[in-house]
Amino acid sequence: MTPRHAPPVRPHPGPRAGAEPGQTTAELAVVLPVVLLLVLALIQAALVFRDDLVLVNAAREAARAASLDPDPARAERAAAAILPGATVGAYPRPAVGELVTVRVSYRSPTTLPLVGPLLPDPVLVAGAAMRVER
Repeated sequence: MTPRHAPPVRPHPGPRAGAEPGQTTAELAVVLPVVLLLVLALIQAALVFRDDLVLVNAAREAARAASLDPDPARAERAAAAILPGATVGAYPRPAVGELVTVRVSYRSPTTLPLVGPLLPDPVLVAGAAMRVER
């Protein structure tokens, strides 16, 4: 039987050639604010997307209210119940059996720290149509 030998151990390479002490810290200090700003901008975009989804639901509720009641205030209340601050556009109410169209708009606030002041508040618009029932 032959004895087993351990593989040769390579010496630790040590610091990179040309690297100076503290270089990693300096690179992190330069890159970290940019990465943080990008992450905050991504979070702000997700919040605006969430507002857009809620706005679509508010428009659907406003259209449902407008299809049941000829009073435009009911459609406004229905949209405001889902998304406070949403405004319902004026719509002509057609005859029973026709489609009533509702347009709802909302200014989505960009209030996230560091990113909010850099971005303007987008105005989101959604519409929905339903057949008039009464």
